[in-house]
Amino acid sequence: MKTYRILSCAADLLLRLLHGLALAEEERALLRACVVRHVEVCGDTWEIVVGTQTVMDDALIERIAAQVAANYQLSQVLIQQNLVALAPAVAPLWEQIVRDAAAGDAVLYHTLLQADYAVDGNVIRISAPGAFGAELFAQSSTAGRIEHAVRTHVGCACRVVCEESALSGALPSADWTPPAVPAAAPTKATPSAAPARAAKNAKVKELPANVIMGRGVSGEARTLGVIEDEVKNVVLEGEVFDPQANQLKSGAYILTIKFADATNGISCKKFFSARGKTTQEEIDAEVERIVKAIGKGGAVRIQGKIEYDKFISDYVLFIDSMERRSVPQREDTAEEKRVELHAHTKMSALDAVVPPKVLVETAARWGWPAVAITDHGVVQAFPEAMNTARALAKKGIDIKIIYGMEGYLVDSEDDTRAFHIIFLAKNKTGLYNLYKLVSLSHIRYFRGTKKRGRPRVPRAVLQQYREGIIVGSACEAGELIRGIVAGRPDAELEEMAKFYDFLEIQPIHNNDFLKFDDRFPMQTDEDLRDINRKVDELARRLGKPLIATCDVHFLNPEDAVYRAMIQKANGYRDAERQPPLYLRTTEEMLAEFDYLGAERAYECVVTNPRRIAEETERFLPIPDELYAPMVPGADREIQEMSYARARKLYGENLPRIVSDRLELELKPILRHGFAALYIIAQRLVKKSNDDGYLVGSRGSVGSSFVATMIGVTEVNPLPPHYRCPHCQYNRFIDDGSVGSGFDLPSEDCPVCGTPLIKDGHNIPFAVFLGFDGDKVPDIDLNFSGDYQPVAHKYTEVLFGKMNVFRAGTIAGLQDKNAYGYAMHYYEDQGEAKGRPYIEHMMRGCMGVKATTGQHAGGIMVVPRDMDVHYFTPIQRPANNMESDTLTTHFDYHSISERLVKLDILGHDDPTVIKMLEELTHRDPETIPFDDPATMSIFTSTDALGITPEDLGANMGTYGIPEFRTSFTQKMIDDSNPDCFADLVRISGFSHGTNVWLGNAQDLIKAGTSTLKDAISARDDIMNYLMQNGIEPLLSFKTMENVRKGRGIAPDVVEKLRAGGIPEWYIESCQKIKYLFPRAHATAYVMMGYRIAFCKVHYPLAYYAAYFSIRAAEFDANIIAKGKDAVRAAIDALLAEAREHRGKLDNKKQDTLIVLQLAWEMYLRGFSCEPVDLYASDAEKFILHENSLLPPFTAIPGMGQKAAQAIVEARRDGRFISVEDLATRAHVPAPAIEVLRTHGCLDGMMESNQVELFA
Repeated sequence: MKTYRILSCAADLLLRLLHGLALAEEERALLRACVVRHVEVCGDTWEIVVGTQTVMDDALIERIAAQVAANYQLSQVLIQQNLVALAPAVAPLWEQIVRDAAAGDAVLYHTLLQADYAVDGNVIRISAPGAFGAELFAQSSTAGRIEHAVRTHVGCACRVVCEESALSGALPSADWTPPAVPAAAPTKATPSAAPARAAKNAKVKELPANVIMGRGVSGEARTLGVIEDEVKNVVLEGEVFDPQANQLKSGAYILTIKFADATNGISCKKFFSARGKTTQEEIDAEVERIVKAIGKGGAVRIQGKIEYDKFISDYVLFIDSMERRSVPQREDTAEEKRVELHAHTKMSALDAVVPPKVLVETAARWGWPAVAITDHGVVQAFPEAMNTARALAKKGIDIKIIYGMEGYLVDSEDDTRAFHIIFLAKNKTGLYNLYKLVSLSHIRYFRGTKKRGRPRVPRAVLQQYREGIIVGSACEAGELIRGIVAGRPDAELEEMAKFYDFLEIQPIHNNDFLKFDDRFPMQTDEDLRDINRKVDELARRLGKPLIATCDVHFLNPEDAVYRAMIQKANGYRDAERQPPLYLRTTEEMLAEFDYLGAERAYECVVTNPRRIAEETERFLPIPDELYAPMVPGADREIQEMSYARARKLYGENLPRIVSDRLELELKPILRHGFAALYIIAQRLVKKSNDDGYLVGSRGSVGSSFVATMIGVTEVNPLPPHYRCPHCQYNRFIDDGSVGSGFDLPSEDCPVCGTPLIKDGHNIPFAVFLGFDGDKVPDIDLNFSGDYQPVAHKYTEVLFGKMNVFRAGTIAGLQDKNAYGYAMHYYEDQGEAKGRPYIEHMMRGCMGVKATTGQHAGGIMVVPRDMDVHYFTPIQRPANNMESDTLTTHFDYHSISERLVKLDILGHDDPTVIKMLEELTHRDPETIPFDDPATMSIFTSTDALGITPEDLGANMGTYGIPEFRTSFTQKMIDDSNPDCFADLVRISGFSHGTNVWLGNAQDLIKAGTSTLKDAISARDDIMNYLMQNGIEPLLSFKTMENVRKGRGIAPDVVEKLRAGGIPEWYIESCQKIKYLFPRAHATAYVMMGYRIAFCKVHYPLAYYAAYFSIRAAEFDANIIAKGKDAVRAAIDALLAEAREHRGKLDNKKQDTLIVLQLAWEMYLRGFSCEPVDLYASDAEKFILHENSLLPPFTAIPGMGQKAAQAIVEARRDGRFISVEDLATRAHVPAPAIEVLRTHGCLDGMMESNQVELFA
């Protein structure tokens, strides 16, 4: 008979085999510690081999055997005990036990391996190295993992206890070295980049200048490309980047860094924890110093051990030491330096990879007197090049920028073939003409697809605008060299060459492709030299300067791979065969052209380019000051409007606080010429209001009382106050005790008994125009999305059609695309590269221009008496020749302080409020901001008449702008807002970075701060500091630094401490990366509050407006089926979210939000009807008794055009059949099926034909 062996080390298996056996507690404990090693099965006989640390007596053995036999109908059961001594059994297997327990988690593996352990009977006690180790063991369920591994390898059960050691363990961070200098302020890297707390009194120890961490690197470096397995000690040389410091609850850190050399990349880790004499502050400072030292990257030598990390399925380098290394840079050592007149930057779309800043800085470092920028068909690198040159000039380094372009020349508009040509602006006239050529080439003469098209310049147009432009013959794609390659007669070549101011030659290997392409007669390098010799001959014959250029597309020879990646991704089959289009030094270029003779080579490389550089004047490509549009009488108008409105509200004898604020603001507004901007905004807002649409303000414009008085914003920045609308009595509360005037107790006027109006939000003016009032105002306005096109058109009425242009944008390659380019490039090459290497290489592609676009609502305004080309060329967005829109050619950021930018943005809130006004017939400006029922929905559901249990939420803010997300709802739960000012704070928290999470939330939970004291908006800092006696300018500067994520400098920290500012407040400031303006938050909350008011008091109108405007994912097929169908759909999505760790894709998340609001609607006693073919609107929900009638577009798959066509067609009468509907409304077959599925066609005949004899 065959015998089987069943292996098992399952926990409690023996006890499970004994179900039904009565056992004393001591016996049960003994059996629980036993492990069934295996079971031998032979027919109906079992032999069970048990591993145990304690011998069981014979009586117990007999009972065990009898029970197993009875339970499994066996004739015989034999029990064999294997006595195991745990301590000697574990010792030789400990490494394997640890490896299995870690299950590929390299951090856990190394920590366990270096932790002390002791065996006491059947208990293994592991000493966790410090709080870091204890937390790691707890989070990883380490005890259970070790118990399972011991059962597997030793064959007996044990109990594992993880305890925190009082002594310092030997973690990989044991060589921690205190920082060389105390850290100043938190780094501004990614959220996980560095600790927020800076050490105040950390120990200081001198480190060698080049050491970043550890005690220095020693040993010969290896390359990652030759390492295929784990290495105990290795030295690498390469670049580090992307430092990420993740802090655990214990305060310990796991620092992750990415490293790449020329062959591959690897992730690196280092652990830091406070133990022994090392304090938490010292650890914080050390990690912050390292992250700051690495910054965005740099060349290093790094030493450590490489281990395979099963957790990430890749190798990891555990760092021991890291030090900076100097990388030799190419230098130009010639006594007289050359000038490059043909260089491309990242603005040459998907073709060149040199940042303009790097090109200019390199030329300056090499000691060149000038460098030209000549991108393909565009001049978008000019602003960055200009700014770089100016920054260098401040350091005493002089370099001239020659502003140019490589254009596409055609003989006529109809030519299909274009030749390259170089344009260099000689002076301001030439720059203006160059800008005209750019505009015309993009708007009128652009040919081809948006991706492959070219902005072409007809020869006649060039001649018209040639004044001030130096014209060069360009590269092999220019008409002259193309003519030489084609073998054109000398006379023809001479005629071509006469057109140019200089003739250009390049290193022969730039044109190697001519040798490899059968269409060209070139076979050898000598053939390529002959081309240049012919150009030289023509230059001599015609007396034209011969200019040697590099045709720069990348900076250094090794950077060619970045261009290859981009070209490969865009369909170039031979992208790997890159010509050497790098920036050459003077010596390198002289060597390239030595075949022309030393004297001639020097002329074309040095003398002639320098001469052309000297011919070009110094000028700026964009003006250096603001050119605001002229509004005649603006200064007088703004003063009159401001004081007239103020006197209407506050009385003829203005309170001092009002008159002082008006004077404070009007002086800088008038002095710096900003009055016209205010008047322009006022006219836009007034036009919208007159047409029936409210306008919401964005940004900090609500910080300006003048803006409030002339009607640009409804946010009043004065301190909280009362005012009487009848007799103008007023009273201000300016002691900081009230955050918003809306929260003041209601009172009647003590003079005339009229109910007082409550207003004021205490917002300093400096937030808007700066402390000196000289910052160009950025007036952002939220118009209704429906009204935005009207507002844009109105700017043409105000300023003239050719004086307003959409704000242009430039889209460069971002992380995702750049990563894909790099990854696919190496995959195509058949090279396996790690993710860190791909991420390293993708950085060389990032920022390369991909396309252009337009700001969502930005309008750039040119003064009526000026031409846009004094500031920028113009073009169509993304070169879409079907678009009537014209944008600035420069990215709007480059010229935003030279031209006025109006942000006329489209927003849903004004549209929702407009619809609510139409449905309720209530003026939204009469809605009070202190309504108790409305305020209550931010903390309860009572005002909605439903319970939190039914709704599934503790508050009724579903669908309320600013408060409808799970993030803000959790914030509300934590903070319990009870007034309008609290809502503004929550809005500020939600829009900031590192303001709520890990900051204000913790302070409020700990009781250190209240909601009212915590920093939520930038204005809070200035107000709080000034109220606590800090000097106003210092308060302002502190606010500015904190809101931009710069933290507070050490000397300022000391001043704040001396002024009595509490430590928690300073540390909170240090954590912040970005702060929202309170004016912006207030404007948002005012809009949201009005909508919340309607939700409480006009519920059906509210749901109709919300679903019409904000609910793109409304599904009438589900919601119209009733309450149960909605609940089932919600539950299905929530179940899916749980399966994906709480995450849903954007579409499903939006669907869930709509369903939750529909559920709320049903709970409140309202319902949703099916779409009605004859009663439903195309796009808007209709109130129908106690329910909503959804529009056609509420049916998934029903498009806007088809919906509108049905509504239009039914005006001519009812449809007699489905065929009639399809014919009259031109509804496509898919839309017909959508209607049929929903039930809209029930009872309707299919065809117009009536069968008489059926």
